[in-house]
Amino acid sequence: MKALSIRQPWAWLIIHGGKDIENRSWHTKLRGRFLVHASKGMTKKEWSDAVVFCNEHRLVLPPHWSRLQRGGIIGSVDLVDSVDTSDSPWYMGQKAFVLRDPQPLPFVPLKGRLQFFEVPADLLTSYRRATD
Repeated sequence: MKALSIRQPWAWLIIHGGKDIENRSWHTKLRGRFLVHASKGMTKKEWSDAVVFCNEHRLVLPPHWSRLQRGGIIGSVDLVDSVDTSDSPWYMGQKAFVLRDPQPLPFVPLKGRLQFFEVPADLLTSYRRATD
């Protein structure tokens, strides 16, 4: 299954906070469900900027920066379009992926990569067995 690394707290906001747009500088032809990978790196300023943005737009606030999971899979979401503009309050880039139906998953530690990357099915299968 494909995954995309997204910095926190934006990854959390996709899965739990109603963020229906992922801003990017490139389009994709990929459609369908992909795994949301929370990048390992995140600064306090990135978290603070997200909190300010959410407050200004009256959106769900992410948890405190110290409680956000990083460096692994946190959920999945459907990618339904790749657009140049959007009326969503989350749109603030050159291009964006339109997201629907976020689903949280138990945290799976995994090193991220650039662009969409393949997550081995056996990693997710063995992890699910270990947590059942």
